[in-house]
Amino acid sequence: MGKRNKKQSKTAGAESIICRNKRATFDYAIEDRFEAGLALMGSEVKSLRSGKASISEAYARVDDHGEIWLEGAHIAEYPWANRLNHEPTRRRKLLLNRQEISRISVRVIERGYTLVPMALYFKGGYAKLEVGLGKGKRRHDKRASIKERDVARENDRYR
Repeated sequence: MGKRNKKQSKTAGAESIICRNKRATFDYAIEDRFEAGLALMGSEVKSLRSGKASISEAYARVDDHGEIWLEGAHIAEYPWANRLNHEPTRRRKLLLNRQEISRISVRVIERGYTLVPMALYFKGGYAKLEVGLGKGKRRHDKRASIKERDVARENDRYR
């Protein structure tokens, strides 16, 4: 086993998932996925480390200035932050490369795609959000997804 620096943590490359949006792949046909950083306050990071977050009702939006914002995500207040606490459902800026932002904004504005938060996790000590770019499914598409899932479950049961 090799030596490790003092600054390098045991879980430097490991990902720890905080929360997932389970309905994202059911409601949307996801074509592309991006990993974005989040601009957070200290009390938000502490709350995320304790697992108090939900992205099930969240969505991402491209604004007029070419920035992408996460809206509707709920990160609970940290109980020991007192006056320095954050608002639980405030807008949070997503940190992406300029090329990724331009590629996403073109597809969202011109082609009618939707930015859907998929998962919120820690990677190397930083909070990351996996954002999916996809189109909404119709009712018959959802029925087909349910049918495929049931068939796969039946096949696994008899193996």
